[in-house]
Amino acid sequence: MKSLPSLIGVIHLPPLAGAPRSAGEDPALVLQNAGLQAIQEAQILAKAGFEAIMIENFGDTPFYKGPVPPETIASLSVIAAAVREVSRIPVGINVLRNDAQAALAIASVTGSDFIRVNVLSGVAATDQGLIEGQAATLLRNRARLASQVAILADVHVKHAKTLSSDHVLESLEDAVLRGLADGVILTGQATGKAVDFSVLEKASELTQSLSVPLYVGSGANQADLSRIRQLGARIIVSSALRKNGRAGAPLDVKRIKEFLAAYHRKKVKKAAVKARTQVKVKAGAKKRR
Repeated sequence: MKSLPSLIGVIHLPPLAGAPRSAGEDPALVLQNAGLQAIQEAQILAKAGFEAIMIENFGDTPFYKGPVPPETIASLSVIAAAVREVSRIPVGINVLRNDAQAALAIASVTGSDFIRVNVLSGVAATDQGLIEGQAATLLRNRARLASQVAILADVHVKHAKTLSSDHVLESLEDAVLRGLADGVILTGQATGKAVDFSVLEKASELTQSLSVPLYVGSGANQADLSRIRQLGARIIVSSALRKNGRAGAPLDVKRIKEFLAAYHRKKVKKAAVKARTQVKVKAGAKKRR
């Protein structure tokens, strides 16, 4: 399995064919417009310096709690394949609300690298109803397909209340040791909402002991980036990169540049300190001569 990226930019697709907000439109035209938008956003994110891209059917609200219709799978497959053609960085798939089987199939046949699963383990009460984890079937299907697609699993996912363990760390451990997730994601309570840092700190310690990547999957902003990175967490971001910080809005190039500048600031500081240290060492060596 390939190593997982540290910084993932999310493409919020517009409503696809069959979704209520695309009702009455030509399905082929809907696909064409969504595909062009995805390609443009993928190129912007890749050029800006993101390490990976994740595609999700964000505009398809209200979401199905389980399997999505065939037209959604077909649309996402075509779009993912098109993005893979123009992108040299890894691509991920998230089929909302929780069609992990479709996400795995799409990612596997398009050569994508990872999927996001909102509920891999346990049971969650959501605005779509009760959603049950499907790790057993998903992992067996991945083996059957001989797929190398990685699975990133949310723990106590946003827009939901867990009906399993209330303890985040117990749920995280279950997702890794019993659900066999390749990486885990912590979020705030809703899209764009910040994660609880007291929980993130403890989760960071646990994931390091389990040797799995930990992602912050919502609410990452410039002010918190340094703190998130100090805890060794990786980042999945979309809303903060868009106009007015609003999910589903067009990408904002200014916001993207500012976000990436803040993201890399820690590295720059470390490099500067290292450079100054080297200068001092050399100067000291000359004096000793």
